[in-house]
Amino acid sequence: MSDLYPTKPYLDLKAIAILLFLCFLWGGNMAAIKFTIRGVEPIFAAGLRSLIASGLMLLWMGYRKESLFPRSFKKIHALVIGFLFGVEFCFIFLAMRFTLAGRAYIFLYTAPFWVALGAHFLLTGDRLTWRRLGGLSLAFLGLILVFSEGLFHYSSQVLFGDFLMILAALGWAATTVYIKRFFTQECTPFQTLLYQLLFSVPVLFLLSFILESHPVRTIDLTVFLALFYQTIIVAFLSYWAWFYLIHIYPVTSLSAFSFFTPIFGVFLSSLLLREPLSLWLLIALALVSMGIYWVNKKPI
Repeated sequence: MSDLYPTKPYLDLKAIAILLFLCFLWGGNMAAIKFTIRGVEPIFAAGLRSLIASGLMLLWMGYRKESLFPRSFKKIHALVIGFLFGVEFCFIFLAMRFTLAGRAYIFLYTAPFWVALGAHFLLTGDRLTWRRLGGLSLAFLGLILVFSEGLFHYSSQVLFGDFLMILAALGWAATTVYIKRFFTQECTPFQTLLYQLLFSVPVLFLLSFILESHPVRTIDLTVFLALFYQTIIVAFLSYWAWFYLIHIYPVTSLSAFSFFTPIFGVFLSSLLLREPLSLWLLIALALVSMGIYWVNKKPI
């Protein structure tokens, strides 16, 4: 079966414009999570986010009269990406209890490099090259610098949060590669996003039930607006656009172009949360961003 959407080998101007806007939106997400968990436990907040966003997706698909599952699609794949998505955001929200938002972006955005490695072995026509390996090396050098700074200047709790964010990056990469391998031939972007949101709900609420005794402490205006931003703007609108792009453009190029997100994220976190911008963090940000650029750079 051919792809439901015509694929393109490289990012065009339309894709670049959409990606830049998405990166800006995602750059404010960690700050929004920080504000949210002041009143709601992190795993429960992640589950609430998926629940509301999946409800909106179901309403939108009903309006479009789009089926929930293609006829020949194996539903086990929907359960798998829902599980991966749920675990990824469990780690992200938990990490925000321990680490700084600016540091979190450095570690989470190792995902493009895990995507590049996974795509090399699991996807056709998305191979690693010496140029991409050079980009990987720059990024890992950046991670070493951030870890080194953490060892000397931050507590073990911050380092634990950093570790959780690396696990989240692995979950994000696994989800992206899995979607590209099993979903683009049969599923629409709407269906792909719905499965992640909908089937992550029981995963997140179960983990919250096990690990969190009082999921909701207080809901003030700041907490409400932060939840709205994450649920409506990020989880519903921005993710729909992202998975639409995944079905059309090379997955490694899309993931790699997201180097703008940690740039936006580090500076927005400093602005909104008054987090310090250390020299080591800025050097690591530059290395990670250059590494992502080289992974994505169009061959001459």
